[in-house]
Amino acid sequence: MKEVRLIGLETIPIVEEGDDVGELICQAAEREGVGLQDGDVVVVSHIIVSRAEGRVVNLADVEPSEFAKNIARELGKDPRLVEVVLRESRAIVRMGDGHLICRTKHGFVCANAGVDRSNVPGEDRVALLPEDPDLSARRIRERIRQLTGKDVAVIISDTHGRPLRRGTINVAIGVSGLEPIWDRRGDVDLFGYVLRVTQVAVADELASAAELLMGQASEGVPVVIIRGYGYRPSERASARELVRPREEDLFM
Repeated sequence: MKEVRLIGLETIPIVEEGDDVGELICQAAEREGVGLQDGDVVVVSHIIVSRAEGRVVNLADVEPSEFAKNIARELGKDPRLVEVVLRESRAIVRMGDGHLICRTKHGFVCANAGVDRSNVPGEDRVALLPEDPDLSARRIRERIRQLTGKDVAVIISDTHGRPLRRGTINVAIGVSGLEPIWDRRGDVDLFGYVLRVTQVAVADELASAAELLMGQASEGVPVVIIRGYGYRPSERASARELVRPREEDLFM
């Protein structure tokens, strides 16, 4: 029987700048009696990574530009928030009906360039995406290996909307230790058909599975261990492999 387990860690404290996220994960896993095993996938909400890395901005300290004020007026947004979004963006992709969709400096296309107000202590504070999510994932993975001797994969996740479907899902914005895409081109299906275009976004699927336990509000589960999934190991993988090149984009 095939089986994959999702284990949410519920005793990780409120993370502050300078905290060791890898160590907090190891401590919580031991405290909750699940530990960490070789082959586990550890999915980490980017919010705690951003807080630990000091990627939090106090809007009280932000002076919006005239451009930000104009956009904010049109969209009904806080001009200080818009200013932060613009600073984190490479380009504005779409705007209207209260939405500001941007291409981040990482290349991700998402609302507000990933700038997030939820689960950030303080009324006027917002979290930015980690500056280099792949590096963040690699550091957490190496720290876990240092403390436990276990070889795990790490995914940094964020919640994104989708252009053609309602509702948000978790996606991978940083990976370490696993191939984010399972290229199945050339495989044969049950009836002998050779797959020609199938490439499975494994890292996104694992991130979305973890979201079932993480939630978005008061769940208090910033880390989920996925146990039993046979991923393809990689030491050079990057979540940027999941970003579709602009020349292949059929919708923008």
